[in-house]
Amino acid sequence: MRMGIIQGRLSRPDEGFQECPKDWRREFEILSFLSMNHIEWIVTKDSFDTNPIFSENVCKYPVQSICADNIVDERIIERSYFFDNMTPICLSAIKNNIKNVTIPLLEDSDVSDDSVRKQFCILVKELSTKFDSINFSIEAELDPAKLEDILSLGENFSVTYDTGNITSCGIDHKKYIRRFKHKINNVHLKDRTFDAQTVTPTTGDTDFKTIFKNLNKINYAGVFTLQTARGQSGLELETIAKHKELFQEMYNECA
Repeated sequence: MRMGIIQGRLSRPDEGFQECPKDWRREFEILSFLSMNHIEWIVTKDSFDTNPIFSENVCKYPVQSICADNIVDERIIERSYFFDNMTPICLSAIKNNIKNVTIPLLEDSDVSDDSVRKQFCILVKELSTKFDSINFSIEAELDPAKLEDILSLGENFSVTYDTGNITSCGIDHKKYIRRFKHKINNVHLKDRTFDAQTVTPTTGDTDFKTIFKNLNKINYAGVFTLQTARGQSGLELETIAKHKELFQEMYNECA
């Protein structure tokens, strides 16, 4: 089980709930201490102008993906906004030999509406053609049939499967995993209630045993990325160590 973590969860939330910390190197040192595999780098609106992913050489660090949280905006289907926000991330991914860019289609960037999704598909298809060496991993709260519209655009599209989001959307995990078994390349481990509250792992409505059993049935070999609820501020290392152990135990039981 190759387990990593979303950037910022190993630091106090003083700079933001989920943000690239100023001392970002420290998180990679902790990552090694926890015997974890990778970090999913975060770019937000607040950090877009100063994020070190655009200025530093991070090739030697285990970055699984750059998550474009900065694109979570109603303007996602405006051409200038989309390319102004996505192009620097793609260029940085290439420069740093990062193979994946995650595009969150959540909240303000939701593309459930058919006309919105059609326009998004036009833009992201052009982006994926221009940067054809990058794999674009879609994290979406979408009906599976609508998600297929995006995945069918090209070979360099995959799925970031967020366990908590799928729970709160009321989508059947077993059917979801089987439908996208050839496309899932990253599993965000998060527990949520049916009313979309992120909670401590195993205290919500996400059936992780069903998830792990079905991922094992499809021989899933991709990564798992912790995006769990934050615990007490200042005890991030202890919190993540507990969550990692808990998921590892459940995974082993279902293997």
